[in-house]
Amino acid sequence: MLDSGNNNELPPIPGKRYFTIGEVSTLCEVKPHVLRYWEQEFPNLSPVKRRGNRRYYQRQDVIIIRQIRSLLYEQGFTIGGARQRLSSEDAKEDQTQFRLLIRQTIVELEDVLRVLKS
Repeated sequence: MLDSGNNNELPPIPGKRYFTIGEVSTLCEVKPHVLRYWEQEFPNLSPVKRRGNRRYYQRQDVIIIRQIRSLLYEQGFTIGGARQRLSSEDAKEDQTQFRLLIRQTIVELEDVLRVLKS
């Protein structure tokens, strides 16, 4: 995941549920047209669209945008490289969550087995 040290200069993300494109632009120091372009280039960035195609970003979207910003502007990745890096991080995260789920299931099954034996 993104090293938190890369975004020290960015303002903290407020505890809101939804953010407008203007708010996200300020929070991530990226212009709105760049955010709209990134939506086309990065499949895991998809804000909620409501009436009149108004975009509403959630906290997770803001975090992804900050990751993209860091990869492109600070680490020198290309769009394709950043897209690949984010998708590989997502795959690693999915594997970790899958392993945790398997461990939890095993523990629960062992508990059921103990109850059945007694």
